[in-house]
Amino acid sequence: MNTPHLVEIRNHLDARGALGVIEGADLPFDIRRLYYLFDVPIGSVRGEHGHKRLQQLILCLHGKVDITLNDGRSRWPFTLDRATQGLYVPPGMWRSLEFRDPGTVVCVLASRPYEVEDYIYHFEDFLAWVQAGRPLPEDQP
Repeated sequence: MNTPHLVEIRNHLDARGALGVIEGADLPFDIRRLYYLFDVPIGSVRGEHGHKRLQQLILCLHGKVDITLNDGRSRWPFTLDRATQGLYVPPGMWRSLEFRDPGTVVCVLASRPYEVEDYIYHFEDFLAWVQAGRPLPEDQP
């Protein structure tokens, strides 16, 4: 599925607590990078950029974050506020994350290592990229 969507995370609960599980077969991509955001002030916005190739699974491990995705034609608003649900973000999406609760921790599983050429930092440039048919550099698959 090449549209953003929520993903339920398998979890196991017993008297000792909860355990969330994500395995490679659960994702439409191989995990090449993991990063996380924390100590972000309430109301702060992170992200605000697009990716040409990168796929992500965004998890809110603690707290609450509002996420808006945009492919240049449609917008998708999501709220993540439990560790048993993630948001799949396909390539070609502009994203914005607004932190809503103190102590919110967001973890991102990514399909590619950090590649500066994959980022689009200005929304007008992102829209132009979409209008141009989402061209990619010749030397990268």
